[in-house]
Amino acid sequence: MNFDAYLAPYAARPEASRGRRFPETPPTSRSEFQRDRDRIIHSTAFRRLEYKTQVFVNHEGDLFRTRLTHSIEVAQIARSIARNLHLNEDLVEAISLAHDLGHTPFGHAGQEALNACMKDYGGFEHNLQSLRVVDDLEEHYGAFNGLNLMFETREGILKHCSHPNAQQLGDIGLRFIQKKQPTLEAQLANLADEIAYNNHDVDDGLRSGLLTTAQLDEIDFYARYRGEVEAVYPGISGRRAIHETIRRMINALVVDLIQTSQARIQDAGLTSVDAVRDSPALITFSDEMRQQAAQLKRFLRENLYHHYMVNRMTSKARRVIRELFEAFMQEPRLLPPDYQMLSGEHGDDKLQAQARKVADYIAGMTDRYAMREHRRLFRIDEI
Repeated sequence: MNFDAYLAPYAARPEASRGRRFPETPPTSRSEFQRDRDRIIHSTAFRRLEYKTQVFVNHEGDLFRTRLTHSIEVAQIARSIARNLHLNEDLVEAISLAHDLGHTPFGHAGQEALNACMKDYGGFEHNLQSLRVVDDLEEHYGAFNGLNLMFETREGILKHCSHPNAQQLGDIGLRFIQKKQPTLEAQLANLADEIAYNNHDVDDGLRSGLLTTAQLDEIDFYARYRGEVEAVYPGISGRRAIHETIRRMINALVVDLIQTSQARIQDAGLTSVDAVRDSPALITFSDEMRQQAAQLKRFLRENLYHHYMVNRMTSKARRVIRELFEAFMQEPRLLPPDYQMLSGEHGDDKLQAQARKVADYIAGMTDRYAMREHRRLFRIDEI
């Protein structure tokens, strides 16, 4: 396929990329961004996403979404939108599949707990950890640590970054200091993530019984498409009705994002990726759709994420993370050898480095592995 003929002038192109940290021979049968996608799919961290949760802890049910299924759904939504906007689908897919690689076990509860544990050692943030995974922690290649991804892929993975952290990241953190935008592909992957998790959390919430359709009917966005489904299919109920409603919600968000973004891009008169970086964010929803999405997000936060049954599990999850961290910091010899500091290092620098290694170890755990490690450390009958 002739990518130059298909892509818009402001789309990211492999031949115009800022490249890789370590030079490599270009691939012969795929693009550079396809190579990135393939490396991500074959990474250890990607496989672990199968047993890391979104909202429900892994053992609570086989039908709830995991970080892996979520990442695949984000990639599907993002590629569809990218094709309509003539953006680079391979880059969008690579970013989408990699965006959660650094997430802790137990979802956001795990991240909050690990960040609290790391407050004296630089904190913990899953976007930074995802970048750390692809830059340093994966061990697949003889010539370098990490996956040696293209600059644009790494940039898209790093959605948020504080000013102090950005100052330590070199070129990849520069846009946060200069107040510039990433590629349109990175902007798109970010909003595809939002579309996926909001709507699919509705699905999981209903499947779990923690949400009811009666509650959701109070939300204008849901009620509109629920009514449309009932008008088209009188008497429809159960899972079929829920699926028909949610897919219409996703479609509405996707169509709005495409149309609004197309208009903003046209008004900006973009001619290059550099022009994208100097513009305000251009991949966005209309004001009306943004308000509707925000209402749904508030509803999920109040009624699902803070549901007392979810709170019970997240309370346990925080305790598991906290107790693992404290045990490993007090006795680093409990860690696997690769995560122990060398005996020749001393002082605060050693403590800081050891804390980061403990965070790397815990963040890399799946839900069930974290629970098993906790039992091994704190139950006398586990080995």
